[in-house]
Amino acid sequence: MKEELSLPINEKCKIAIIGLGYVGLPLAIEFSKVSNCLITGKKLERKVIGFDISKKRIYGLRNFYDYTNQFSEKELKDLKNIEFTLEEELLKEADVFIITVPTPIDEFNIPDLTALKEASTLVGKALSKKTNKFKPIVIYESTVFPGATQDVCIPLLSKSSDLKLNEDYFCGYSPERINPGDKKNTLTNIVKITSGSNKDAAEWINLLYGSIIKAGTYKVESIMVAETAKIIENTQRDINIALMNELSFICNLLKIDTLDVINAASTKWNFLPFKPGLVGGHCIGVDPYYLTYKSNQLGYEPLIVSSGRKINDKVSDRLVDRIILKIVEKCLFKKGLKILILGITFKEDCPDMRNSKVFDILKKFSKYPFKLKVVDPYITDDTNIDLDIEYSNELSFEESYEAVLLLVAHEKFVKLNIQQWRSLIHNDSLLFDLKGIIPRTLNPMRI
Repeated sequence: MKEELSLPINEKCKIAIIGLGYVGLPLAIEFSKVSNCLITGKKLERKVIGFDISKKRIYGLRNFYDYTNQFSEKELKDLKNIEFTLEEELLKEADVFIITVPTPIDEFNIPDLTALKEASTLVGKALSKKTNKFKPIVIYESTVFPGATQDVCIPLLSKSSDLKLNEDYFCGYSPERINPGDKKNTLTNIVKITSGSNKDAAEWINLLYGSIIKAGTYKVESIMVAETAKIIENTQRDINIALMNELSFICNLLKIDTLDVINAASTKWNFLPFKPGLVGGHCIGVDPYYLTYKSNQLGYEPLIVSSGRKINDKVSDRLVDRIILKIVEKCLFKKGLKILILGITFKEDCPDMRNSKVFDILKKFSKYPFKLKVVDPYITDDTNIDLDIEYSNELSFEESYEAVLLLVAHEKFVKLNIQQWRSLIHNDSLLFDLKGIIPRTLNPMRI
């Protein structure tokens, strides 16, 4: 007769976090803290295994270095109840497995679930080796298309473990909502959506996250509802930004400033003040493709979502074309034209360069006989810019340029005064301000 296993003790379970990037590391650290459960009031004494396949990442964390800049050296030194490891064998000790690996798109904008599949197989093998008396729980946080957990992940878990869902193990989905570089809307300050493969799993998972999330949790009816909710969050932002980018195309034809128009419209109480710009990164520029992929599989082409993506993907090309035209109009076009580009990360005050649309701009500019220099405070010796350009993390005011393009509003750039901006340009130089932070008295060209 098969022994009936019980669920782990929520307040004392051992948790394995698979993937220690922008999502996994904050989660691992929060679960490792000794505190009282926000729901039951019981003392939390959880052990955490922080697993990643990157030797560089694990060695960095072991030496108290976080390349994402979310945690300081002191914060990492003060950690307890957490072990950072590359060893797969240690995973069998866990009661709960939380998978937070990247889910990008490929060159054809098709979801790339390679890392997710590998993580699922890895965890499945760990499940098969478990010897304790608790029924394990696997939770996914990685962004996926609706139905992926049920159709892709769970079959891999069951196959590699030879276990049955809801009989031998449980599964759940709780989408990540981390906003890289945001010091206000952090993990515990954002409502957490939770779901489970059955009622018992859903209740247990909701308590797990509710024990640490100050903002509270929102338990939904099914895993697919949670998956779709995550997708629509970023798709909505993508569409709103696309509307503003399309507005900027029209305003350019009208020869008026888009940001002036938005500022005026924002005086109405119900106007949503989205702004035009480059849409990159690993969320807003990616998630809509996961929705369109699934929708097309079901036989429906999502017109608005697809149109928004097409508009935002063309912004880089349109900006370069417009700047080149202005360079020609100002009679500046020449071999060796010195162009300074400020910012290369996908958003302000964040070191993440994944899917940054600034790279698209650099590639297009590199086709011209110009001399490009990129300055970004988050450039390091490890930064790989596969282009023949100069780059630095420090801005020097000893050199001036025929064109200066502000593309990312890092705090260091926002704090520049008018004298510093003037030192970077000649009298006839072109100033382009994507973010609206350069003093208007310098007459910058804006989106």
